[in-house]
Amino acid sequence: MLYRNLGSTGEKISILGYGCMRLPVKNGQYNNVDSVNAIHLIRKAIDNGVNYIDTAYPYHNGHSETVIADALKNGYRDKVFISDKLPSWLIQKREDMDHYLQEQLERLQTEQIDFYLLHSIKEDYWSKLESLGVLEFLDEAVADGRIKYTGFSFHGELELFFDVIDSYNWDVCQVQYNIVDENYQAGIEGIRYASSNGVGVVIMEPLRGGTLVKTIPTEVQDIWDESPVKRSPVEWALKYLWDKKEIDVVLSGMSNNNDLDENLKIAEEGFTNSLTPDEKEIIKEVRTVYRFRKQVDCTQCGYCMPCPQGVDIPGNFLQLNHSYMFQDTENSRMNYYMLLKDNERASKCNKCGECEKLCPQMIPIQSTLETVRKTFE
Repeated sequence: MLYRNLGSTGEKISILGYGCMRLPVKNGQYNNVDSVNAIHLIRKAIDNGVNYIDTAYPYHNGHSETVIADALKNGYRDKVFISDKLPSWLIQKREDMDHYLQEQLERLQTEQIDFYLLHSIKEDYWSKLESLGVLEFLDEAVADGRIKYTGFSFHGELELFFDVIDSYNWDVCQVQYNIVDENYQAGIEGIRYASSNGVGVVIMEPLRGGTLVKTIPTEVQDIWDESPVKRSPVEWALKYLWDKKEIDVVLSGMSNNNDLDENLKIAEEGFTNSLTPDEKEIIKEVRTVYRFRKQVDCTQCGYCMPCPQGVDIPGNFLQLNHSYMFQDTENSRMNYYMLLKDNERASKCNKCGECEKLCPQMIPIQSTLETVRKTFE
């Protein structure tokens, strides 16, 4: 296992982190974690050098945290850093922050959470948390030892990312980034900005929930197959991330032995600046193919906004495009419900038509939103 300094914390963290959002389950039920198998996998990862375990309050409806607690018994707790997250959307008052942190400490059966992140930061969550004193809460939690380091996971726009980074002396940030999402949300600009400010960078969704390696379009597979360098799609995707010096940890949700073994093997050669110009060009070709698979010619310019009904038109189209690009409706449906509020979804369109007058791409927005509704709802 290779290790990197995590931002300015001084901690040496394994370049491969264990993401516990997709632990093995029984009978396909997300709430029913196969705890025996999950504990085996987590401990095997630790035995092979993984020392960063990432979870969050809602993962497996709370069972992720309790399974981790069991996995870290018998001396394993001392070998790892635990990363957990404050459920931003549940916070209504200052006292809620202490309530959820205490509940998580109890679930994890630990006196201190090593890395405590504000979960899923975007514009509305951030504004509310900031107004309720979340930064003071973090200061207090560090001072009294309930948490060691602070951070946030991000699902907003780039400008907000800059603002959040500048607002506090963060230790880490967690962002979505992979061979396709180069400029999505925080993107490479955000990653570089965080790193330049001494903030550790943790990557989530390196395989886009598995869509980059399990449902590969034929034209993408052809590029991988024709490459003179033979690698699996997983190896291409992970090496692309570890090649960048600004990235400290890559999280992977490993739900079986094969995934774990493969990732551990690839991590042995996860060096910075290891890809050649030709290899980077191959990845660029793959990215281009994915982008041309869009269903809707939406550039996310936002001219159609704001919608009188509150519908997030670009957000709806983004998930529809992802469904086609990655041949994965289920994962896009999950993001549709997770990232969009009820009033922002396609079904709230009342077909007033105001948006179509403003769209520079002349997209038939009303009928396309209906396609979104039928696809996901």
